[in-house]
Amino acid sequence: MTDFDFIVIGSGPAGEKAAAQAAYFGKKVAIVERDERLGGAPVNRGGIPAKTLRETALYMTGFGRSDLYGVEVAFGSEVTLDRLRTRAAAESERAGETVRQNLDRHGIALLRGSGRLEADHTVAVTAADGTVTRHRGEVVLIATGSHPFHPPGIPFDDPDVEDSDSILILDRIPRSIVVVGGGPVGCEYASIFAALGAQVTLVDMADRLLPFLDAEISRTLADCFADSGIRVVLGSPPAGIRRGAKGLEVTVADEVQHPDRVLFVAGRTGNTDGIGLAEAGVQLDDRGRIQVDAEYRTTVPWVFAAGDVIGPPALASVSAEQGRVAACHAFHIPFKESVDQLPPFGIYSIPEVGGVGLTEEQAAATGIDYSVGTYEFADNPRSRIAGTTYGMIKLVLRRDDRRLLGVHIVGEEAAELIHIGQAVIHAGETTDRFIDTTFNIPTRSEAYKYAAYDALRRLAAPRPG
Repeated sequence: MTDFDFIVIGSGPAGEKAAAQAAYFGKKVAIVERDERLGGAPVNRGGIPAKTLRETALYMTGFGRSDLYGVEVAFGSEVTLDRLRTRAAAESERAGETVRQNLDRHGIALLRGSGRLEADHTVAVTAADGTVTRHRGEVVLIATGSHPFHPPGIPFDDPDVEDSDSILILDRIPRSIVVVGGGPVGCEYASIFAALGAQVTLVDMADRLLPFLDAEISRTLADCFADSGIRVVLGSPPAGIRRGAKGLEVTVADEVQHPDRVLFVAGRTGNTDGIGLAEAGVQLDDRGRIQVDAEYRTTVPWVFAAGDVIGPPALASVSAEQGRVAACHAFHIPFKESVDQLPPFGIYSIPEVGGVGLTEEQAAATGIDYSVGTYEFADNPRSRIAGTTYGMIKLVLRRDDRRLLGVHIVGEEAAELIHIGQAVIHAGETTDRFIDTTFNIPTRSEAYKYAAYDALRRLAAPRPG
């Protein structure tokens, strides 16, 4: 039996960053990983491959810009599919190798196989050939990630019904696809397939896309989707999916469609089965998520958990921070005591969405006397030059002192632009910061200045009623 200070089960963002944090401060660390490529779902089945598909689709098709130059670039579907596969595979491989290099740089041992908790600080690792080795860790971190949720009644055994993992294994670009689920993954894939020329229907039971968004931003995204040819069906009863005589039959709002493919994305669930949680005494909540305290410690003092297994599924960036914080608390490292309470989000649809801080609805619900300022990218010179004029930026601010409370963006590079707003909110500054700052011209960042001017205009105007 090999002894370690820290054994981490899972090499995704939470596991990798927790292991590196502990190793940096001199701990003897091992990571257990069963997948051939390191990095977990973000590298192998989610973030990196999906975002690479997005960029490849935009490049290969010139989506949204052919009218700008009067030149349409057309590739055969087989050529396009080959490029999509090749590029996504290459970036996943590169990202996995980056994780490997990080482990090597920190002297972290890699234990290949499936990890399972046993008594007395022990982790059993079962290799692909069935060989079992046992290792003792002063502390163990569970960071096994998540997998797509499969609700009953959806025929995932049908070869043309996909989830967010299997959709990456494309055998052809569908002529038509129904995407069930208006969350981040559904919006991303719906817009990617629209860029690839598929007829796309996006269906959700909610009355708007991405209900956690600012409502105005959500409506703007839906309008952008409609302009790109996506049929958005909201407030729909659950879609019925079956294999009929004519192929797939999908019932959407009392209408039967016959798409080539269906993508069903209804969230993810943590990988908690088969890792010995019950035997070790680690408790789950009523949704099957590992219970942790503010330090990410489970009900077993020597076992910590971070990432999707503690739910709800987190952004890779947040999972990474949870892992770092868990490692610091586990070994009393005075470095990171808590996860950023103001994390931004980025949704890599076409167009992108970014957000941080309070939405207009949240500000109203908390009784804050607030105002807003907006600016359309259609008026932004850089966006007009690039032909990416869709979307807007929205600022939410206190009325009395103009302190910035939230920023919400739909548009090209929204996931990048949002960090400017995040920094200003963190600093406790007002929207005057944007007015006083000199932005390069032409840039999309300059949109912040004109949204701030719009906020001043609204503050000076008489209140309705």
